[in-house]
Amino acid sequence: MPQGPVDASQVPRFAGPDTYARLPRIDQVERADVAIVGVPFDSGVSYRPGARFGPAAVRQGSKLIRPYNPALDVSPFADLQVADAGDIACNPFDIGQAIETIEQAAGEFDAGLVTIGGDHTIALPLLRAAAREHGPLALLHFDAHLDTWDTYFGAEYTHGTPFRRAVEEGVLDTEALSHVGIRGPLYGKADLKEDRRLGFGIVTASDVMRRGPDEVAEALRQRIGERPLYISVDIDALDPAHAPGTGTPEAGGLTSRELLEILRGLSGCNLVGADVVEVSPAYDHAEITAVAAAHVAYDLISLFALRRGQA
Repeated sequence: MPQGPVDASQVPRFAGPDTYARLPRIDQVERADVAIVGVPFDSGVSYRPGARFGPAAVRQGSKLIRPYNPALDVSPFADLQVADAGDIACNPFDIGQAIETIEQAAGEFDAGLVTIGGDHTIALPLLRAAAREHGPLALLHFDAHLDTWDTYFGAEYTHGTPFRRAVEEGVLDTEALSHVGIRGPLYGKADLKEDRRLGFGIVTASDVMRRGPDEVAEALRQRIGERPLYISVDIDALDPAHAPGTGTPEAGGLTSRELLEILRGLSGCNLVGADVVEVSPAYDHAEITAVAAAHVAYDLISLFALRRGQA
């Protein structure tokens, strides 16, 4: 039987372990079906830093998470052994070396990974590791920004370039790539043309408002099919009203409810890995962003559990 979180009726939520959702550490269980791992790295940011403190903030914001998810009718911590695997320590001064470290460490887990960032640079090594096991991946990318630019100041590896590199390296299935939540000004119309050339479809934040989460989720399911799916959630997909604690905020974003409902609409998809990135707690207020990210991670874990139940 899986070992679950500390019992909140016995240990108050403001006490107990500082793990995600007060779950056991990975060294306290015999195995893990899903591992929560932090990557406190933000050397790839182009504007406000601080996402290196994101993993700790999301763990703090997860203390109120309870074992049963009524929205998806699943008890993920009872159906799966979920454990907190701590953080992947990587070089903050050398982006290339950090990417290598993250890729190697991610590949050593014999579990589904839900990774807490850190900036979006970390998605590239996580995708590489997942693709080594599962082959080219469908990608569902929640973000205000495309993150398919070529370089920043001549640098090929930043938080704005991971998905361009992933397409170039062949780790993504270009028939099943989607952005959700895109909005705000761009450098030029060519940004959109380049993104389409790489194979991405775009669901803007305005599209979600007009079409609704259920219709958007169904369209995404059709695009994904049964392919192995990686979900990458930049918390700035949310409007700054719902996620002020992030490095590159853009007005006009998704609500927390919209994001969670789209994720819940993906029940049954072949999820093989996920991340939640760009939480920068220095800009947060009353843990708004950290709590939102913690709940996003919870629904991602729940999707793993539902897939296991249908297998």
